[in-house]
Amino acid sequence: MNTFGKTIGLTIFGESHGLSIGAVLDGLPSGEAIDWDAVRTEMARRAPGKNPMSTARAEKDAFEVQSGFFNGYTTGTPLCAIIRNSDQHSRDYDQLRHIMRPGHADYSGKVRYGGFNDYRGGGHFSGRLTAPLVFAGAVASQILARHGITVGSHILRLAGIADKPFNAVGETAETLQALKKETLPVLDKAQAGPMEAKILAAKNDLDSVGGVIECMITGLPAGIGDPFFDSVESQLSHMMFSVPAVKGIEFGDGFALADLRGSQANDDFYYDGDVVKTRTNHNGGINGGITNGMPIIFRLVVKPTASISQKQETIDTDTKENCDLVIKGRHDPCIVQRAIPVIEAAAAWAILDVCLSEKGRCW
Repeated sequence: MNTFGKTIGLTIFGESHGLSIGAVLDGLPSGEAIDWDAVRTEMARRAPGKNPMSTARAEKDAFEVQSGFFNGYTTGTPLCAIIRNSDQHSRDYDQLRHIMRPGHADYSGKVRYGGFNDYRGGGHFSGRLTAPLVFAGAVASQILARHGITVGSHILRLAGIADKPFNAVGETAETLQALKKETLPVLDKAQAGPMEAKILAAKNDLDSVGGVIECMITGLPAGIGDPFFDSVESQLSHMMFSVPAVKGIEFGDGFALADLRGSQANDDFYYDGDVVKTRTNHNGGINGGITNGMPIIFRLVVKPTASISQKQETIDTDTKENCDLVIKGRHDPCIVQRAIPVIEAAAAWAILDVCLSEKGRCW
């Protein structure tokens, strides 16, 4: 399935080198005003070809709204948008019909679809399909913002260079919004230069690097979500693993909890006036799959870009022989910085779905 959501559904469609890609947003409330310039700003954060740290593919990610919006407001019927592809070099991928790229979905996809999949640029598996995801998340973020809910993130680690972590008990909306304006969003601005140097060094070596993204969601009330299968962690994780190159997720202190005692891992409650808070946030704002009123905080591992220009060993599925491959085309030496708006968009859509499923308990 290419659709996600319980109360609102997001369907993405298209291939990297097809005529267009796009999204259908089904179930959005009617009467929601959308600032399309703000959506374009979010799309531009993800768009390629802006600096030496990203692919040279020059897609503007301009979208065309086909339905679901009339006289300045959502109609409540499916909101459909398309993003036309305009800068494909399909000839760069001719050999990839039968020569499988290491680290890509070429082999698994070919087996899954019996060889009928569009292999150009990764087809439907391509990171290009994150553009409609950002479109959907940008719409969702505006609805959430009207109710005081903010999603923001930064690069916590990139190729061994570490930024300082978020304050686990909360960052201001202003801090989270300011990060969206940075090419390399970090809290410690001194780390941006070394991170850029690592990316460009990998590019010079015909290689790539990965990193860790830390994301925070503020403004959610306590009591949202369900235990077990529809826990807030389950729904966010489901959406996050729909983003290409994401290979791991942890909430709160995550795997570091394994080294703590319960007395260290528990978050003590206290009253701040009439508001219940916790003095720490080791559990990432979620207990029993349900929000506790503290910020949701999670971290994601983004693997190094699979497309590198060094020679690699692989297979030729036509000849059934082992062979070598040097990947041609235009590729990112690091996708972490471009993945940040994608992660924020995915989180916004998942949280909006959770909120709208609560039948008025969220706002």
